[in-house]
Amino acid sequence: MERLKRRAAPLAALCAAGLVALASCEVGQAPPRRQVSDGDPALGRAAFGKYGCGGCHVIPGVDRAAGRVAPPLGAFSQRAFVAGVLSNTPDNLIAWIRHPQQISPRTAMPDLGVTPEDARDMAAYLYSLDPG
Repeated sequence: MERLKRRAAPLAALCAAGLVALASCEVGQAPPRRQVSDGDPALGRAAFGKYGCGGCHVIPGVDRAAGRVAPPLGAFSQRAFVAGVLSNTPDNLIAWIRHPQQISPRTAMPDLGVTPEDARDMAAYLYSLDPG
């Protein structure tokens, strides 16, 4: 029983954080539009192909990005969290793209050596995707 309690604690904390985030939203109000001011969405789209992200993810607008291993990346700007562990902010998304293993060592997402510039552009592309 004690082991179950220890394992449930992180999940409870994550749920509590999600409830706080939801409570701060007004009913019917869309989440804020996120964007990366110094990123280029067109270059980001190309970078997703360069790093082979479509082997695991479905990424709208990226050729051959039809992977079913990891979550689809459409409407990313509407998500509350990046990888279920970070608040969805441009800085957090860029950090996740660059160093997922440092942020969450048990993640299946590999560290692909994404450059800072490519990560900014990739984040800009994800935030540019139509939520509809």
